[in-house]
This record gives sequence, C-alpha cells and structure tokens, in this order.
Amino acid sequence: MPEHGLLLTYFLTVTDVVVSRRFYADVLGGEVVMEENPAIVKVANSWLIMNPGGGPTPDKPDVTLEVPRTTERVSSFLNVRVADMAAFHAHAVAKGARFLTEPLDRASEVRCYLRDPDGHLIEVGQSTGLLRGVLAAPPVAS
Repeated sequence: MPEHGLLLTYFLTVTDVVVSRRFYADVLGGEVVMEENPAIVKVANSWLIMNPGGGPTPDKPDVTLEVPRTTERVSSFLNVRVADMAAFHAHAVAKGARFLTEPLDRASEVRCYLRDPDGHLIEVGQSTGLLRGVLAAPPVAS
C-alpha cells in the first residue's frame, strides 16, 4: 500500500491463478506478494493483480470479467521496457514464453510481443534510437 499518493496496478482476469502467477513471477522476474484471492505479483515498480472472471457485483452492476475471447483484437496491453532485449528474450524463452515474432529493430527501439497463458498481449521493448531522437519508421501500408 502506498504511504502517499497512489500505486498503479494492472488487473488481469485469468483462467488459472497458479499458472498465471507463475508466468509473471518467472518470465518477468516478479515477486509474489499474495498467492491468491487475489494473486498479486510485484514486477519492478508495479503490481499485477490476477483473479478468475466473474459476473456483475454491486459496485460494477453491468460488468462481467472474462479472459480474452480472441487474440486477434485487443483494447489494452501491458507494456514493458527492458535494459537488454537480447538477455530478456533469452530468459523468457528459457522460462517457456512464446513470442509472436523475434525482437525487431525499429530504429527507435527493439520490440517484440508475447502472450501470457490466457492470451493477454505483452509488449516488450528496449529503447535504442529513441534516446537519440530517432523515431520509428511509419508502418508500411498493406
């Protein structure tokens, strides 16, 4: 709990709390703060909270929490910055993480994406040229 101000956390609806908790602790090097009800993993200077989905509650009467229905469309994702993409990628692959592509050099950054066990999208990037004012090239029209 913060002594002053606020603490930003990210809530993930998960199918299996144990599997998700292990993923975020192992792949992102997080520290398990609470095992479950809800599971909380501290990663760097943020917390990830994980619990199974469920129906409406008195304080969110029209909201149902569920894991992603599809991996083709997302409305949000976790964005992680690392100091060394090659080292992070090798560590994550060794822990069983599956990436959408290998890390790609975009001039401003080296970036790639992976999914957690429930399909939540995670961007991982290392700023490179951005620190020198080099911006990423615009996407090629398809």
